[in-house]
Amino acid sequence: QVKLVESGGGLVQAGGSLRLSCAASGRTFSPYAMGWFRQGPGKEREFVAAITWSGGSTFYRDSVKGRFTIFRDKTKNTGYLQMNSLKPEDTAVYYCAADRSSWRPKAPADHTEYDCWGQGTQVTVSS
Repeated sequence: QVKLVESGGGLVQAGGSLRLSCAASGRTFSPYAMGWFRQGPGKEREFVAAITWSGGSTFYRDSVKGRFTIFRDKTKNTGYLQMNSLKPEDTAVYYCAADRSSWRPKAPADHTEYDCWGQGTQVTVSS
């Protein structure tokens, strides 16, 4: 069993930065892909970014390309989402997720491919 715990959310002004962390515990020795999703108020959950086990390949939704960076530190069993140049439309609860069946996201933007989820962390960007 893998447990994911997010941290690093908060309130920031537009143009600011935040780094989210996703700490994995439990049976983390098997390779697994990791992703970040978000759900804004009154919106559907949407894909943000994903990364392979090795970190060699990353995937992003168009609206965050060039502003967000996903990376992971396998020695710490932790994934990260560095968010720069934040915009009010980035306001959402951010969730990290793991696809324990694959070292590479089979369908990065498909939330049904991920079988383990964190509890979420709130990110609020003020204008």
